Amino acid sequence: MRVLSLFIAASLDGYIAKPDDDLSFLKLVEKEGEDYGYAAFTSTIDTIILGRRTYDWVLEKIGASYYDNGERNVYVITGTERPDVGKTKFYTGDLTELVRQLKTESGKNIYCDGGAEIINELLKNDLIDEFVISVIPVLVGNGTRLFKDNRPEQQLELVNTKTFDTGLTQLHYKRKR
Repeated sequence: MRVLSLFIAASLDGYIAKPDDDLSFLKLVEKEGEDYGYAAFTSTIDTIILGRRTYDWVLEKIGASYYDNGERNVYVITGTERPDVGKTKFYTGDLTELVRQLKTESGKNIYCDGGAEIINELLKNDLIDEFVISVIPVLVGNGTRLFKDNRPEQQLELVNTKTFDTGLTQLHYKRKR
């Protein structure tokens, strides 16, 4: 069965964005030639799931080629129907059903690229198998929380911890079965 992984950065106080989707705090750990294992991680996946706001942000800041490069199937979870773009599908159905179906199909693993609403819906349904969380050494105070309230308790098992000279600490957990 395919694994659904979360690979994300958060402030020490648990925020993935400051108010107004401000991600400027991520620049605190930018370092030439350092991708914090992202390339190695993405070599293990062939499917990406993300919310429409995250997709729109990436389109604006990075460009369409980040997702629509023909290498991976991309599912943008949205409430508004839109035509597919290459291998990018705008999915308006039930997220839980989609993930359960994808997990039964053959292929590489699945990557949840955010945002918080998608992550927390997956957590409510116990569908995230691995968590790779890069903790940025900053307390941002408020914004978009990585983990919201009112979800089931889930036991995790530490796979490994990596520290970097930028102060970033990367925690890798898998869900206990």
